[in-house]
Amino acid sequence: MIPTWLHVLAWISVLLGIACAAYIALDVRKHPQHMSIMNYVWPLCALFGHVVIVPFYLKYGRLAAHEIAHPAMQKDETPPHKAQTPFPLKVAKGALHCGSGCTLGDIIAETLAFLIPAIAIWFGWQAIFGEKIFAVWVFDYTLAFLFGVAFQYFTIKPMRGLSPGQGLVQATKADFLSLTAWQVGMYGFMAFAHFYLFAVVLNHKLHVNSVEFWFMMQIAMFFGFMTSYPINWWLIKKGIKEAM
Repeated sequence: MIPTWLHVLAWISVLLGIACAAYIALDVRKHPQHMSIMNYVWPLCALFGHVVIVPFYLKYGRLAAHEIAHPAMQKDETPPHKAQTPFPLKVAKGALHCGSGCTLGDIIAETLAFLIPAIAIWFGWQAIFGEKIFAVWVFDYTLAFLFGVAFQYFTIKPMRGLSPGQGLVQATKADFLSLTAWQVGMYGFMAFAHFYLFAVVLNHKLHVNSVEFWFMMQIAMFFGFMTSYPINWWLIKKGIKEAM
């Protein structure tokens, strides 16, 4: 059975994520980001990163607020968020940008698959996969990819002045490897949690409608960040993905 300390810790972490996301969402309403898509990226990442994301946002995310970046750009100066953010942290922002699409896609996919079990069948449960979780992961990846490309599109197109078609192609190129690397790390940890930690160690099924599931998802997102970070470093260095 699930120990009490784990249940309590899960509630604390999940509620803290919601509180931190709400805090950042309110802050970006007062200080909108120069790149509007980041108004959604930061709160979404706070859902899993909570106490790590908030100070990162306050120190480096705030530098990209429109009220700070726009005056510098009007003077043809390098915006503070580009001049004052070390490259490793620019890579972290790039990885989080990808992770926000994954987070949104995973939340929606897991919730829909729970509420509408037929979705898992549509994505291969019973016909291809014996375990429902694998079919849901296909759905997860599909939605995460769509959101990820959309987030990249609204970053790359305005920054490079591309046509809609060019923007879509470049967004797909920028997001495919990054998102796939993120999902590999995330799925890897969720497989460990589902098939070993809960099934073997705790002798308990990890249900989507439990707070423990979403706590495991928070941890899984950190693994996703770690597996996507090297890919984002390479993508940014090569100019395939924009540094933020």
